[in-house]
Amino acid sequence: MLRFAGFELDQQRAELRGPEGEPIRLRPKPFAMLHLLVTNAQRIVSKQELMETVWPNIHVGEDSLFQCIREIRTALGDDQRQLLKVISGRGYLFEAQVSGRPSAFSEQTEPTLAAEDSEGIADTAFEPEIAGQRRRFRFGLRSPAAIAAGAALCAIIGFAIAVLAPDLLFKHEAPTIAMLPIVHASDDRTAAVIANGVTERLINGLAKIDNIRVVAPRSGMTAAKSVQASPSSTQSDFVLQGELQKDQQSWVLQARVIKAATGEVQSVASVSLGIDEPDAQLLQSRLAAGVGDTLTRSLNALLEAGTATGGSNAKVVIEQAAASINQTSRERFLASQTMLENALAGEPDNVDLQVALAALQTRGIQMIWYGPADSAGAESNARSLLENALRAKPRYIPVLEAYCRFLTATNNFIESLVACAEVLDFAPWNGSALYQLGLTQIHLGRFEDALVTFKQADRFDTPVVSRWTWLLGIGWANLFMGHNEEAVRWLERSIAITPASGRPYMLLASAYQRLGRPDEASAAMAKALELRPGSTALNVASPTENVSPIFLEASKQLRQTMVEAGLPER
Repeated sequence: MLRFAGFELDQQRAELRGPEGEPIRLRPKPFAMLHLLVTNAQRIVSKQELMETVWPNIHVGEDSLFQCIREIRTALGDDQRQLLKVISGRGYLFEAQVSGRPSAFSEQTEPTLAAEDSEGIADTAFEPEIAGQRRRFRFGLRSPAAIAAGAALCAIIGFAIAVLAPDLLFKHEAPTIAMLPIVHASDDRTAAVIANGVTERLINGLAKIDNIRVVAPRSGMTAAKSVQASPSSTQSDFVLQGELQKDQQSWVLQARVIKAATGEVQSVASVSLGIDEPDAQLLQSRLAAGVGDTLTRSLNALLEAGTATGGSNAKVVIEQAAASINQTSRERFLASQTMLENALAGEPDNVDLQVALAALQTRGIQMIWYGPADSAGAESNARSLLENALRAKPRYIPVLEAYCRFLTATNNFIESLVACAEVLDFAPWNGSALYQLGLTQIHLGRFEDALVTFKQADRFDTPVVSRWTWLLGIGWANLFMGHNEEAVRWLERSIAITPASGRPYMLLASAYQRLGRPDEASAAMAKALELRPGSTALNVASPTENVSPIFLEASKQLRQTMVEAGLPER
């Protein structure tokens, strides 16, 4: 047991406890990183050492490290960075006084190969796997610290951490997917660079997924030769292969997941991006994310299909309910709710129906379609449905997504910080989860973190239909940080995609007002009030429950500039 600053780090149970003895949820990776920092208190731990220990033999970008650091600071309430400090150019220093003795959990082994000290966030050039080089693409291995954390800690999101024995958690070896180099049918050097970059990004993303292992043959091979030359590929459960093509107007990437034993195609994905994209790094990220998000969702559904499945009628009911609610009237909302409730009464263990009804009720809460007497009941019912679904399928992406959105919508921001990050453990390119995570960071007063998160969602751009939301988020975060010119640029882009929402216009009006452009501010606010008639400074106020004082003060100032731009006070 290790003790510091009123906290306890229980190494045997892989649990962090607060000053009152309450368990504080941390995902396995942040827990492993916190353990390393605590057992090395008063010593600067380099980023390279952190990455080598928490992700042994795995090449991940620094965004994964930064996310863990953010989660640790949230868990410890270290907003002022008094416990965990950044030592510029050297690493991180855990400065608290630590008492107690490290258990065997903290024993570390030397990594087989040193991880590359990346200067970028997540995007680096693809390099061949050659014996003796520092980089090696073989994933799924764990250090003793990470194994112990993962074996002891299973965070069933939204309620208490369930502690499982290692033999239960690792009873079955995780399925393995072999990532083959993306091929291109062109002598164009640019195509080769793009294909290699996409391969690298797919490997990085797949390596972050908690319930699969990833292996990658050497680059520079054809797909067929890679399979023949790599025992890891032939012994894998699945193979991911793809082709990149370039025509006069676009880059087209097609990829598929194949069952290695039978050659049966399990999932296919395709994405097309304009050839005029000037940013090669962004192009590679969006190509990889476009196919990666589709394929990982399909693979997740395949791996999770064996538990708590329901009848064939459920899919039809869910589609009908979705079609009805998309008309966005209260009457259709109530009709959809009745439809799902009736279906669930016939199939009470159907996880997809539980998620669909909970998601519908979450939307009803957000849209204020429930009266005051019904809203609390709807929230309680949605939480109960999602917690039941999590018990049945704790790794199922639709369940995790719905719970992340529910917690954000109901102002449970500390919980949602963990829950939304959990989605990314299984769907690393999920832009919707990143948007929800950014909203959570906004409400916790972490504007810089939110800006990074929203920009990562923009870099992945999946699903494209939600693009306006993270553009809106980038504008909002910039406003809170006083970057008004930047805010205007991003808000105008958001409005260009979805011009029928009033909130972007209100934020845009505030940005114009701050920039001394009152006429444009008034015009933007007039448009906002046209789209949202009856809006006042009172009914557009941000939530006050479970939010940071920093956020409250920033929101107050923002509303004042909206009033100056023409928003009625009452």
